[in-house]
Amino acid sequence: MPLTLYKRGKIYHYRGTVAGRRLRGSTGTAKKAAAERFISELEDKQWKGHFDGPGSVLTFAQAAILYRNAQKSTRFLESVENYWRDTLVADIKAGHVQKAAITLYPRASAATRNRHVIVPTQAVINHAAELELCSHLKVKRFVVVSKKKTPVTWQWVQTFMANANPHLGALCCFMFLTGARVGEAVDVRWEDVDLAKATVLIRETKVGSERLAHMPPALVVAIANIEGERLPEEKVFKYSSRDTAKPQWNKVLRRGEMKKLKPLTFHSCRHGFATTLLHKGVDPITVSKLGGWKSPQHVFQTYGHAKEDVRIVNILTDTQEEHDKSAEGDYNAKTAG
Repeated sequence: MPLTLYKRGKIYHYRGTVAGRRLRGSTGTAKKAAAERFISELEDKQWKGHFDGPGSVLTFAQAAILYRNAQKSTRFLESVENYWRDTLVADIKAGHVQKAAITLYPRASAATRNRHVIVPTQAVINHAAELELCSHLKVKRFVVVSKKKTPVTWQWVQTFMANANPHLGALCCFMFLTGARVGEAVDVRWEDVDLAKATVLIRETKVGSERLAHMPPALVVAIANIEGERLPEEKVFKYSSRDTAKPQWNKVLRRGEMKKLKPLTFHSCRHGFATTLLHKGVDPITVSKLGGWKSPQHVFQTYGHAKEDVRIVNILTDTQEEHDKSAEGDYNAKTAG
């Protein structure tokens, strides 16, 4: 039965079967001529999808709805949804995505264009491809010039905590000792924290999964010292987002002993987590697992900074006995001081 119109109130609705599919819905209009045009175009679209495959009629807006319904990460998704709207997915090529990135972010860095446009656009289309609704899309990323970033150290964190309020100090400590991203950290609720077991559930927004992280004793103490009622659904660090925490963070950087240190960012804490573990001999595979990175290679390439002390090559000729004596000498020197 072809689509037929009927009125529900003042609005025309439609029902019927096209290309073996039962359809029913609203035209959104009270004008019969507009409603007739609506169902005519809908019938054409259904037959085209029937003969040429679903990819011939799939729009980016429809693909984005499927992506959202699958509870995928929606970070940076809204801007690309507004850009592509009802563009057919089949018409979106790699070059079009790169052009979109330049159009939406004309003065932004390559990393921003990759992260805000190429990644979400590709994710939506490739999710639809996994549902066999279209073909996969590969887009070449803009070349990012790597800049050496300064990681925080435990000493830096301790100084920051001494100059910050308990919530912000604990937040800094949390990011450094768990490797959590700031968005993940501010979203931690009291129901996610188990002080007795020294564990915390971290929802990894960037990769869409969760991990149960261990909390070192210093972090357990910092969180335990946060005052106030601890309702299960309430946020541990009180900040609604990174944007509300950032002004307070910047104020601390201008206080006391912090003025003598290099001003570092939220991400420097996660950076310090990986760098410190690597320098202490923990392998990249373990570091990537502990910090929620997908790729050990990414951890090694991004955070595996070379040590500055050139004398480290002395270990090439050290015997175990010489190494033990050296370590004992260092310990005695520290205790004597």
